[in-house]
Amino acid sequence: MRPAALGGCMRRSAADLVLTGARVRLGRDHWARTVAVSGGRISAVGNDLYSVRDLIGPHTRVIESPGALVVPGFQDSHVHAPFAGLDRRRLSLHDVKGRSAYLEAIATYAHRHSSNAWIVGGGWAAEYFTNGCPRKEDLDSVVPDRPVFLFNGDLHGAWLNSRALEIVGITKHTPDPVDGRIERDPITGDPSGTLQEGAAYWVNDHFVPQPAQEEWEAAILEAQHYLHSLGVTGWQDAWVTSATQTAYESLARQGRLTARVVGALWWDRNRGMEQLPELLERRERGLAVVSPTAHLGSGFLPTSVKIMTDGVLENFTGALLEPYCDGCGGHSDQRGVTYLDRDLLAAAVTELDAQGFQVHFHAIGDRAVRESLDAVSRARSLNGDSDRRHHIAHVQVVQPDDVVRFGELSVVANCQAFWAQSASERDDLTIPFLGADRARLQFPFAALLASGTRLAMGSDWAVTTADPLEQLEVAVTRTSPQDRDHPPFLPEQRISLDDALDAFTAGSAYVNHDDQGGRIAVGSRADLVLLDTDIFAPGFVTDHAAPIADARVRLTVAGGSVVYDAESC
Repeated sequence: MRPAALGGCMRRSAADLVLTGARVRLGRDHWARTVAVSGGRISAVGNDLYSVRDLIGPHTRVIESPGALVVPGFQDSHVHAPFAGLDRRRLSLHDVKGRSAYLEAIATYAHRHSSNAWIVGGGWAAEYFTNGCPRKEDLDSVVPDRPVFLFNGDLHGAWLNSRALEIVGITKHTPDPVDGRIERDPITGDPSGTLQEGAAYWVNDHFVPQPAQEEWEAAILEAQHYLHSLGVTGWQDAWVTSATQTAYESLARQGRLTARVVGALWWDRNRGMEQLPELLERRERGLAVVSPTAHLGSGFLPTSVKIMTDGVLENFTGALLEPYCDGCGGHSDQRGVTYLDRDLLAAAVTELDAQGFQVHFHAIGDRAVRESLDAVSRARSLNGDSDRRHHIAHVQVVQPDDVVRFGELSVVANCQAFWAQSASERDDLTIPFLGADRARLQFPFAALLASGTRLAMGSDWAVTTADPLEQLEVAVTRTSPQDRDHPPFLPEQRISLDDALDAFTAGSAYVNHDDQGGRIAVGSRADLVLLDTDIFAPGFVTDHAAPIADARVRLTVAGGSVVYDAESC
């Protein structure tokens, strides 16, 4: 957007909203001071209130905010909104710290919900337990009479009490599933209370009571309200099941979905190509949903497919090219898990690409990243170039040879920036088992940018914070906003605030095929965020300080409608 657009008007009718006094970021080094919104779209930008005086009518809301900042609405390219919202309505341990605090919270919740047949929730962190694995005896001490099932924060494992293990029939004689692991007592061989990956999901899918549609709808609305309060106006849901799709569609029909949501339909790793007709039917059904009362640009678009290629490094299911270290200076015989055979992955991606689906990969380890890139390369060689905008989420360990392939293959790096900081879980449960050389390859955001890769950003909420400002700060500093004096994690991979903000707005909008989002320009859909602080002010971000996360969202506008106003909360 060039400054010549300042003062231009889309039409002459009165504006619904005018933001003035704040700096308005139109693009790198391009600024305005006023933006007007009419009929859901940006109708004018200007240097001052006088420049849009003709658009101010008796019902125009004018907000003057000197010292503030207006940016495009944030878009989260990888989030689990229904599950995060469900956690906020159930037993959530995400904001609880430590083993004893977990047990106190669990006991309190169980007492308050004495009629619940199961105690269900999640959010615990592996760092508070020996080898990252909590034990059943701790849960037994606070809930001995009812089954307890609690996913961990990253949704790759679960903590169960003895009653739950008894109900589902897991004993010392139960074999590990091919896509998971039952943690066992080293002396007795009995299940110790932690289930990893497929073992956890087998219990969840077959025994844990599932939410009704009304509960899923309430969970999505809970998540939507929270995300709007953080300036998020759209997202890509990275795990859409049949149940959550139905809930999204219902909310879209009712006009209650005020965000623009792209749904990544879940690829069942226990099935093969026979599931493709079902995915096509689900896409057709979702795209047919129309609401006469929908906000401009809002709705649910199930146009992506999520493929889990591996697990996570902390439980040794992240797929590596070379074996894990044993933490004692040697190597183990473990290379992690790939959930789809390499040939099946390539075939699935090729067919999904041919059918017009975008593929949203989960890839943590360097082998998973390479096999995902190989699958896209195969699809391109057979189908030709397309505008699918395939993207790989997490990109935790990426070999230098593969960094350059992202740009060559037009694959977007979907970055979870908040992970790119020092943390006890990473220091204790990841780096010793990666070894020094591979540890230096983690979250190579700057290297990806330098190679010509387009970046998008997603929170992975509720795994980590949904707050874009906290994530932006970590991307810029590689240090936690809660411990700014801590040495940065691989500081050579820091990126600029311009690059980080563009990734969280235009980059994620690109992934979501949203050509109206991620920008402030006359005629575009009015997705806007008013921050109380100008984080681009000269001297705000320096080599020694970048308190981006201290800023707060004052107003969020989605499709021209105010969906969050701090003054009314």
